[in-house]
Amino acid sequence: MLPPIEDPDLLVGSDTLDDAAIYRVNDEIALVQTVDFFTPVVDDPWDFGRIAAANALSDIYAMGARPLTALNIVGFPSGVLPIEHLGLILQGGAESVKAAGATIVGGHTIDDPEPKYGLAVTGIIRPGEELTNAGGRPGDFLVLTKPLGTGIVATAIKMGTASEAAIVAATASMAALNRDGAEVARMHGVRALTDVTGFGLLGHLSEMCRASGTSAEVWFGSLPLLPGAVSLAQQGVAPGGTKRNLEYVEGWTSFDPGLEPWQKLLAADAQTSGGLILAVPEGTVDEVMADLRSRATPAAVVIGRLLAQEGPLLRVRATGT
Repeated sequence: MLPPIEDPDLLVGSDTLDDAAIYRVNDEIALVQTVDFFTPVVDDPWDFGRIAAANALSDIYAMGARPLTALNIVGFPSGVLPIEHLGLILQGGAESVKAAGATIVGGHTIDDPEPKYGLAVTGIIRPGEELTNAGGRPGDFLVLTKPLGTGIVATAIKMGTASEAAIVAATASMAALNRDGAEVARMHGVRALTDVTGFGLLGHLSEMCRASGTSAEVWFGSLPLLPGAVSLAQQGVAPGGTKRNLEYVEGWTSFDPGLEPWQKLLAADAQTSGGLILAVPEGTVDEVMADLRSRATPAAVVIGRLLAQEGPLLRVRATGT
């Protein structure tokens, strides 16, 4: 646990479990900072670099900010893997950062028995224009911008049981930037925003609910899912993080009695470079959906809504409207 921080220029810190910190430089500029890195989730080193960079950049987008600079963070087993693999990882990361309109300005590499890659990213926003997970209101619709199931598919990749279609779809989704979703959120005055990563859909949504003083319902039948994710989940394929997520959320989540164990795993699946959850006022949801679809985000689906804070924090229903 971090010690209490008393600094009037720290606009967003760790207390709300938001995606990045925001520090005010002056009345016009605030810095948005985050760091994230992990071990490979796909076999191709170039794709791994793209995905890890997109994942780190996502925290900046989830605050409604624009990324400016990035520092590489690398662990690599020199003498074990070909040095060309390291070059491909860095090239993939550089491609994602360039696509985001940001610049890699350096980094640090250590010798590590297991490859690791990610970024420390700095973004910029005008103070007062930041989007956090604390702005949701009862009645807001929840819109998700990427399909679920990356944790399950990545586990199948490690096991050698993932289909080619599942690998291609998961790679494309994880490598996609969340830039378009963040831009649409800002355009339409979306009140709350967060991304879906290691704590899964239910974990990150619970943080939004706690910060916003709401509860929420999720409609499982509306959740966008990656190709192959259902059959893999039905076989019990899931990473340890997904299983721990489900154990964690079960204490304050009500599941419809008809939902199967594999469905609960998908709702709690630990995501790598997942999509954004937008809390959208009812009056603007049609425009938000239209703009997301016009930009061809990996998904653009209403998956539930925020409710008044009563009863269980989260309710997962089989279907909903």
